[in-house]
Amino acid sequence: MNRRLAALALLALIAAVILVGAGAWYLLNTPPPSSGPPELITIGTGPVELAGLIYIAEDRGFFLHNGLTVTILEYDSALAAVAGMEKGEADLSASTEYPIVGDVLGAKSISIIGCIDKYQTTYLVGMNDRGIRTTSDLAGKRIGVHHESIGEFYLGRFLGLNGIRLDDVTLVDLSPAQLEGALADGTIDAAIIWNLDRQTIQQRFGSTTAIWPAQGDQPTFGVLAGRNDWIDGHGTAIGKALRAIGEAEEYAVGHPAEARAILQRRLNTTNAHMAAAWSDHRFAVSLDQSLVVATNDEGRWMIANNMTNATAIPDFRGYISTEGLEQVKPEAVRIVG
Repeated sequence: MNRRLAALALLALIAAVILVGAGAWYLLNTPPPSSGPPELITIGTGPVELAGLIYIAEDRGFFLHNGLTVTILEYDSALAAVAGMEKGEADLSASTEYPIVGDVLGAKSISIIGCIDKYQTTYLVGMNDRGIRTTSDLAGKRIGVHHESIGEFYLGRFLGLNGIRLDDVTLVDLSPAQLEGALADGTIDAAIIWNLDRQTIQQRFGSTTAIWPAQGDQPTFGVLAGRNDWIDGHGTAIGKALRAIGEAEEYAVGHPAEARAILQRRLNTTNAHMAAAWSDHRFAVSLDQSLVVATNDEGRWMIANNMTNATAIPDFRGYISTEGLEQVKPEAVRIVG
């Protein structure tokens, strides 16, 4: 009996040590709610999935918990959000990396502070009844694409890899919402589309289309960027924002259905749309070498195709500010040099 009591006492002691240790780890790794008035920052974004972690952090109160009051400014597109940030309407913008590359080549003083999403959702669709069955058939055709978007870069690179120059096709500048109608009425023969549009187009046109993945192995990056003068003076706020977005990442991993529902409500979309979109995205906070590789590729392409007055690409690592993420998630910073 005494041995049994001694064993139980030992187990209780071990459990107590484990609980104390777990509690200490939690206190070390979870900052307490900030004291004093919260800092105010504004984030601009378009109504797009890449802003998912921002919406989740706002909905779950992670920004406020970390001492921030965040205002999210909604723009018609992520490109417009970047322009708003540069004009001082917002402190940070959420967009793809592509407009940031263009602005760096245009000598804008801006930097990326974090990647919050990666995805591969871009496709090239061609109409069989316009003579498009193989990639070589694209030469001489009218292709719809939103001018100066990352879709134009993917199109140009896809064509180049298949031996076709941009000059060999006619580009028709259309918004994503116009592409399906333009394919139907014959305004264009092919188009750069996204995965969700691909599903709609396949339902409408059936087997009369040829569809190819347009991105290759290169993901699109959802990034947070800001003006360098604002970044230099707001290191603490940046750390708080990235910590809150990191908490949103953890929430999305642990509660995917609830996180998806938050994004669906914010984008005001359907269950079917969000179910398809959610699986296309990898929501995580990071800064890694693949982002540098992508910005270099896009910068060279812009110069080669006269999309900029720049004649040489800069070292894009100088336009990626790692200090904020190193404060809160150092293991997520994996940039060489």
